[in-house]
Amino acid sequence: MESQTPTQTRPWLAHYPPGVPHDINPDSYTSIAALIEEGVKKFSSAPAYACMGKQITFSELDTLSQQFASFLQNDLKLQKGDRIAIQMPNLLQYPIAMFGALRAGLTVVNTNPLYTPREMQHQFNDSGAKAIVILANFATNLEKILSQTAIEHVIVTQIGDLLGFPKKLIVNAVVKYVKKMVPAYNLPGAISFGDALSRGSRQPLKPVAIKNTDLAFVQYTGGTTGVSKGAALTHRNIISNVICQDEWMKPAGVPDGKGIIVAALPLYHVYALTTNALASLKSGSMNLLITNPRDLNAFIDDLKKYKITAFTGLNTLYNGLLNHPRINEVDFSELRITSAGGMALQTSVADRWQKLTGNKPAEGYGLSETSPVLCSNTVTEEGNRVGTIGIPWPSTYMKCVKEDGTEAALGEPGEIWAKGPQVFGGYYNRPDESAKVLEDGWFKTGDIGVMSADGYFKIVDRKKDMILVSGFNVYPNEIEEVVSQCPGVLEVACVGVPNEKSGETVKIFVVKKDEALTENSIISYCRENLTAYKVPKQIEFRTELPKSNVGKILRRPLREEELAKLKK
Repeated sequence: MESQTPTQTRPWLAHYPPGVPHDINPDSYTSIAALIEEGVKKFSSAPAYACMGKQITFSELDTLSQQFASFLQNDLKLQKGDRIAIQMPNLLQYPIAMFGALRAGLTVVNTNPLYTPREMQHQFNDSGAKAIVILANFATNLEKILSQTAIEHVIVTQIGDLLGFPKKLIVNAVVKYVKKMVPAYNLPGAISFGDALSRGSRQPLKPVAIKNTDLAFVQYTGGTTGVSKGAALTHRNIISNVICQDEWMKPAGVPDGKGIIVAALPLYHVYALTTNALASLKSGSMNLLITNPRDLNAFIDDLKKYKITAFTGLNTLYNGLLNHPRINEVDFSELRITSAGGMALQTSVADRWQKLTGNKPAEGYGLSETSPVLCSNTVTEEGNRVGTIGIPWPSTYMKCVKEDGTEAALGEPGEIWAKGPQVFGGYYNRPDESAKVLEDGWFKTGDIGVMSADGYFKIVDRKKDMILVSGFNVYPNEIEEVVSQCPGVLEVACVGVPNEKSGETVKIFVVKKDEALTENSIISYCRENLTAYKVPKQIEFRTELPKSNVGKILRRPLREEELAKLKK
């Protein structure tokens, strides 16, 4: 009889906490809209979101998102499947716009508000977005490229729009006139968010027949080719991960409708999108939205107002808080879940966090293409191994595959492949790119890992040249493409170098075409064309770059040089 592989026997199941099912039903809901309907009714009187001192209940979320959905459907005449971009930080407007769009049957394109006009134009054209909801602070960038996109409808919101009178007026005035955070823009025909809700309240939302195989999100990620690609995530993909998370977190013992979860990571990022915004529809937890997590003083002020039960974050965030002189002012006595993802969790940070809060961080792993979570450590102490990414979630299979396509032995490195209902079916309108990463239902993550005899996984290296800056993917090809267009640059190579604060930072090696070229001129050019976290932090000029026998610039020798420097 043929022996079974570790993947078939699923050794990790032995470490599931009591009550956590080995498999879930990904077809429990017909759509995310159905999940929304259930959640807002079940937890109607409970607070759903809090931001800048203002709370809204699930019932209010229901009303406001229905109004926005009605506006999209009845006023803008958007049809099921049309794409709508949302571009703003964590504000009350975000879940209202997102849930409204999903209830109207639209596909959401989450957009980083820090994107440059160039990055915005690519994403909007690639997705074919017909509408956008954007914070006024970033509207000037939209103005620059709007005519070069297919966007027909623009909804503009201001930071304080849902904070109530008179706070709304005060906040919006301070942001615009005192802090001067809203550059002048001209978008004729743009509709205010408040006006959209008002117009939507005049007509009911007509039922939309949504299937769980329909597209819910086009979630953008990079690629080894440097082309930003949209992971096509269905309602079923997302629902699967939401159900898994709900089951995975139950052993922590937080009663439904009583949790308070910190949402410091941006909702436009797939991690917070699912683990915060959508998972709360199952648990009834209130999301404490942190609009600017870099302002640690204000962040701590917000944390002091609540007895939080769960915290989703990444190593950089936890490290920043631990090193803040006021962190001891926060009451962590009710904290039951600390979720760490996006980048490797450092053991020292995990230990310090546990000592401060009494709660051990549970590190997990996932990607945009997997909605996002594939595996995680348990929220119970005995199943949580710091230094690993844990064990596969219910209905999820993972294996390590060697270069020859065979499954790696236990403890032997190989590329992590994953299969499960949360795994996407391909990149939006990119069958060629999809074929590179999908094989017989398995998704090739590009990360190199090992699996222990009892099913715990650990990341040991990255197959891709991707650079991970504070949990955000940076792709060398994109940086090189931009820098190569900077006047005076002949050749460029980009690598990631280890950094204690952000995990990695971007370093470029440049061969000059013009001797007058300076570091400052390159940095200035990059700031105009790249999001801040992608801008190189280190620049080294060279007379030549390492190349293969066919002339391809080689990054690996440069990366190895940098690592060797650190070891000295």
